[in-house]
Amino acid sequence: MTTDASNPLLQPSTLPYGLPDYRVIRAEHYLPAFQAAFDEHLREISRITMVRSMPTFENTIEAIERSGDLLDRVAHAFYTVSSADATEEIQAVDEQLAPLMAAHNDAVTLDGALYWRVQQVHDRLDQLDLDDEQRYLVERHHREMTHAGAALDDEAKAQLTQLNQQLSSLSNTFERNLLNDTNDLAVVFDSADDLDGLSAGELSAAARSATERGLDGSYLISLPLFTGHPYLAQLRDRETRRRIMAASRARGSRANANDNRPVLLEIVRLRAERAALLGYPSHAAYVTADETAGSPDAVEDMLRALNGPSARNARAEQESLQAIVDETEAAPFPIEAHDWAFYTEKVRAATYDIDTSALRPWFEAERVLRDGVFFAATRLYGVTFAERTDLPSYHPGARVFEVSNADGSPLGLYILDLYTRDSKRGGAWMNSIVSQSRLRGTAPVVVNNLNVALPGDGEPTLLTLDEVTTLFHEFGHALHGLFATVTYPHFAGTNVFRDFVEFPSQVNEMWILWPEVLDNYARHHVTGEPLDAAIVDRLRATETFDQGHATSEYLAAAWLDQAWHRIDTHTKVLDVSVFEGAALADIGLDNPAVPTRYSSTYFAHVFSGGYSAGYYSYIWSEVLDADTVEWFVENGGLTRENGDRFRQRLLGVGGSKDPLAAYHDFRGRVADIGPLLARRGLTS
Repeated sequence: MTTDASNPLLQPSTLPYGLPDYRVIRAEHYLPAFQAAFDEHLREISRITMVRSMPTFENTIEAIERSGDLLDRVAHAFYTVSSADATEEIQAVDEQLAPLMAAHNDAVTLDGALYWRVQQVHDRLDQLDLDDEQRYLVERHHREMTHAGAALDDEAKAQLTQLNQQLSSLSNTFERNLLNDTNDLAVVFDSADDLDGLSAGELSAAARSATERGLDGSYLISLPLFTGHPYLAQLRDRETRRRIMAASRARGSRANANDNRPVLLEIVRLRAERAALLGYPSHAAYVTADETAGSPDAVEDMLRALNGPSARNARAEQESLQAIVDETEAAPFPIEAHDWAFYTEKVRAATYDIDTSALRPWFEAERVLRDGVFFAATRLYGVTFAERTDLPSYHPGARVFEVSNADGSPLGLYILDLYTRDSKRGGAWMNSIVSQSRLRGTAPVVVNNLNVALPGDGEPTLLTLDEVTTLFHEFGHALHGLFATVTYPHFAGTNVFRDFVEFPSQVNEMWILWPEVLDNYARHHVTGEPLDAAIVDRLRATETFDQGHATSEYLAAAWLDQAWHRIDTHTKVLDVSVFEGAALADIGLDNPAVPTRYSSTYFAHVFSGGYSAGYYSYIWSEVLDADTVEWFVENGGLTRENGDRFRQRLLGVGGSKDPLAAYHDFRGRVADIGPLLARRGLTS
């Protein structure tokens, strides 16, 4: 065991659940800790490969699982901070670390002697007395090492290692450029009149953001990760809407120091080169070969089956919006992308007599969290949550909660980091700081990050319906991380196939409008009055409203991801914008009024976030999600019996079982696509 009393990362944490003591960890501790952890991990692997006896499950597979404990601790502690509080010092560490981490991963995964031992165990799998989790563990180690290139010759491995290091550095550059350009493009307004339509709380948040940047008296609108902005639905000034949309779509494409176009072109080229080296015609073929989809053709078949009906629905929605403009504007104009959300709300109000932006007083963040998100989890699974203000987190704004099972036994820690800041990457996500494992004796510590605007002092945090949805969604990931109960670290938490991982989080969204849950949290933050039942009914009636637009913008991004990653080594792309336009035209989703949810230069999911050739996974998982929601409805909804079944047969198995087999065990059959089509308004 490597020790260094001066570096807190090299000592086991003394805090509950192994929570890192961020009070004493400084940026300069990380690189030395990583180097020590790399060295220790390689010594552990060397001890495995030097065993003179024949490979067994215990001396090879289980030994691999026991190795790398220090590296896991250091890496989880660091990557939590590098995504949520990336100061200049942390960014500098990240830049140096990227190629080192890639090189280390290859040194282990491509180790020929280690692969030989894994293969020997795999070849004798039917002769070994293993339980189901152990057997699946052998299969996954063999499959993943083979897939990563462990069977290549030494020359090819050297080339692969170089490619992986280059790609790691480029992905880091893409993320850094996007963070910097997003901050740089935040839109400044001199007068509150320009922001007519925003609530007092939203204005105070914009004023606070401006003040934090030394722009006293101004208002600053930060940009979310996706195309556009939630405020576009409320802002009455068309020029204000245009400025925000233009800033959003300009990210990473301005021929400045943060230009992501050459970065992503090089990423695409190197990914294609790597895929060819590994024996695949494209990066998409390489990725999907080890997912439930199996091939890019299966992904394409699904996307093309949905794109036509979605595009038609979007065009019909556009006609309705245009009619509103023609009827209400003194000087009518063609609907453009920055107009869509604003006039959609007008159509919603005219058709359903509901204004979603006016619902925010009923969605006070603390009440949504405790009386909505936590309440639903308690009713379903019996778990309870107690805030631990005595435990430190990586940032003052991140709150720590201890989670207990129904019998009072400890389960783990849940950390919520709700608010946006310049040092936090865009979007929302879940990650683990500590993963559960019986082998290592660890319990889970999981984190949810959102990017909600922090209101002015004394102002309540009032969420939009979309933000409520995001909180429930990310908490679904957190539950997956908390409930997974496995022996081996390889299967811990959300370590499942990429095109399955969104399924539990999507299912958790069903409780947002569930009567018992909604009535408990949707209370006016001043009067305590519940949301009017008639409004709730109208909310439910709008569930397929604007789904043509929502599905089209998502499918456009999913296809764009596939298009970039179906490129082979012979294809040369010179112009990002031209390629993007051709790809969207190819699938019939090139309506200028309905832009892709992510354009290439700010598509962090696929160029820096681990979803390359895998952004389709949201809609792929939604087939299972919609089918599961139907099961809950048919079986009584929010009950402990239902929650226990879902926890035990799906969430609790983590990655220790084939996900589709786990789904069949839960549902009793394969998933039916019908509920998804109905939800998306795609049935005839």
